[in-house]
Amino acid sequence: MAEPTAIHCEQYLAHPPARVWKALTDPGLHARWWVPGDIKPIVGHLFTLDMGNWGVQPCQVTAVEPERLLAYRFAEGSLDTTITWRLEPEGEGTRLLLDHTGFDLESPMGKHAYHGMSEGWPHVLGRIDAVLGDPTA
Repeated sequence: MAEPTAIHCEQYLAHPPARVWKALTDPGLHARWWVPGDIKPIVGHLFTLDMGNWGVQPCQVTAVEPERLLAYRFAEGSLDTTITWRLEPEGEGTRLLLDHTGFDLESPMGKHAYHGMSEGWPHVLGRIDAVLGDPTA
């Protein structure tokens, strides 16, 4: 049974893991499907994501397995959650799995973020496919 403070999403992408990995870890591509940020797949790397109206959020990479797993702490000092991306080869493509964990549903901010991101993440994953389908990406 899924923990109640976590969001779990998955999306099949008709692209190989190497291409999906690039979308997750290349700042230029990342900005096209989600938000701008100086992400790098290096454990310990400190970076920020510009979440627009929600401000610039500090993050830190906690786990990297190239083309398989990327995890980072998100919004350290405020929301304090963890985002984990897992890539599983599937046929000619990739199954991308997202776990966004650690929401504090006892706090109004945590509860608001959980509900907003529960609705938002499926749309964000859909944008990855659109960016990867662009031959200029």
